[in-house]
Amino acid sequence: MAEPGFWDDPTQAEKVVPELTELKEEVQRFAELNSKVEDLRVLCELGAEVGDAETAKEVEAALMQLQKNYEALEMAALLAGPYDKYNALVSLHAGAGGTEAQDWVSMLLRMYTRWAERNGYKVEIWDLLPGDEAGVKSVTFLVAGPHAYGYLKGERGVHRLVRHSPFDAAGRRHTSFSSVDVIPEVNQNVNIEIKPDDLKIDTFRAGGAGGQHVNKTDSAVRITHLPTGIVVTCQNERSQHSNRMTAMRILTAKLFDLKNKQEEEKLAALRGQQREIAWGNQIRSYVFDPYTLVKDHRTGIETGNVQAVIDGDIDDFIAAYLELKL
Repeated sequence: MAEPGFWDDPTQAEKVVPELTELKEEVQRFAELNSKVEDLRVLCELGAEVGDAETAKEVEAALMQLQKNYEALEMAALLAGPYDKYNALVSLHAGAGGTEAQDWVSMLLRMYTRWAERNGYKVEIWDLLPGDEAGVKSVTFLVAGPHAYGYLKGERGVHRLVRHSPFDAAGRRHTSFSSVDVIPEVNQNVNIEIKPDDLKIDTFRAGGAGGQHVNKTDSAVRITHLPTGIVVTCQNERSQHSNRMTAMRILTAKLFDLKNKQEEEKLAALRGQQREIAWGNQIRSYVFDPYTLVKDHRTGIETGNVQAVIDGDIDDFIAAYLELKL
């Protein structure tokens, strides 16, 4: 009897087929770009022979589009991390500052949502705790799409806002902080063991907007992982079962991230390296007053167009971080 081959093992095939598909798509994108460059070269030569001004305009517009396509491929080539291709699970938390800090969280949520929409990603809010008067105290959301984690992983850290507060009757300038945490949403093939006895599961009534349903049903779920003390909640779905399933997905991702951090700390200790403290690492400042400036303190990239950044134009910051980590 013949020995079972590689493709006779369904689990091996399931792991390899998606990777092959992804590689084929990547090669196809390069081939398409190369074909467009060749077509444009021919068009340019024809236009030059006849001196056609309209053709020159067409070539110029096509070149600009090709430049954008090339930059997108160039950035994608920087995503070589083992988990870069996964979805991103993003959590925002207001720092000290009350309503002002909570409003800052809502601004960041809008910024990342706008960025995701521009890049064709899907955003799902899994848990949201509204502010006392305005804004958001904390929110956890999924950014789903190819390499979402790879692009957003550099956003992890503390984000600082300086502006004249709309919530201060005296119009004084305030400084607010928000933490941004980004972890990959791991798939089912990742070996993370979660024992039922290690979980404390509580149900409660969802807070905030949601209509009569949330006022009558204990649909929200809070899961505490007793060995690590990690607490996750989900109250986005109407079904308690759905909220529990989503909360388990968040817990699995957080435990996976914790496992990776512990392994990195062991390696750093062996190498004698000093690890950065994530919460204390202020990565970017957004200044609205007395001048307008957004500056990334790791890469030195800055822009005076604060409103564009708040509207989701953060690609330059993402690209600079990825190049810095090469």
